[in-house]
Amino acid sequence: MSAAVNRRIIIVTAVHPPSAHFLPDAYKSLCEQELPDGWEWHWLIQEDGKTDQVAPHVPDDTRVTFHQGRAGGPGVARMMAMAHADGDYVKVLDADDQLASGVLARDLAALEADASIGWATSRVLDFLPDGSTAGFPGDPEPGAIERGQVLEYWKANGFRAQVHPATLFVRKDLLLALGGWMALPASEDTGLLMALNATSRGWFSAEVGLLYRKWPGQATSQPSHTEATERDARMEVVQARAEKLAEFGWRYPTTD
Repeated sequence: MSAAVNRRIIIVTAVHPPSAHFLPDAYKSLCEQELPDGWEWHWLIQEDGKTDQVAPHVPDDTRVTFHQGRAGGPGVARMMAMAHADGDYVKVLDADDQLASGVLARDLAALEADASIGWATSRVLDFLPDGSTAGFPGDPEPGAIERGQVLEYWKANGFRAQVHPATLFVRKDLLLALGGWMALPASEDTGLLMALNATSRGWFSAEVGLLYRKWPGQATSQPSHTEATERDARMEVVQARAEKLAEFGWRYPTTD
């Protein structure tokens, strides 16, 4: 792999037709990012399914790659996109969200400065339909997040983490080693976050890194997302995987 490819951040976006019209806003937020000299981004957009409704919204840019595949949910779409990931770092960007100014450079700096840090997250603002934003309490202290810290908070606070999986920036090799996003109908990104926290140190930036769009069509606003029986089952398997990873002593990096 050439040096140029190594110095690339992969942006991974799963999209389906209802959210496709938000892609230009996500693209604008990505184009406004400033990276250190020698670094670039490559945006992988993966449609969850095969329709003719998404492609018209995909930006015409050589730094953007669009693929389609069998529908299986956002986790499946993101994992299929990883087949084309040609850099060492992966940044999640949901189709309906927007990156905040400077977040890619901050995430990159945190992981480049400390080889023991496997992933980074940042503060989130809800982006409301009227264009206003709203934060929420509970952010951790900025800086390093130790192994197990997010998992314990999540278990003690009704399965609500104090960092948001939609802001993840992660080393590609670590993401792949953990199997990526979990095979769940929802909360697949929470499952990845908990697995990351069980095996590696993370980083939290108190500066806003993401505008998390709230709109009627988003998956987390649907009644099925909060149906108790399924939600309990999702949380059970997310917790079980993270705890077994910790119990087995899996660690990143492999030598401390």
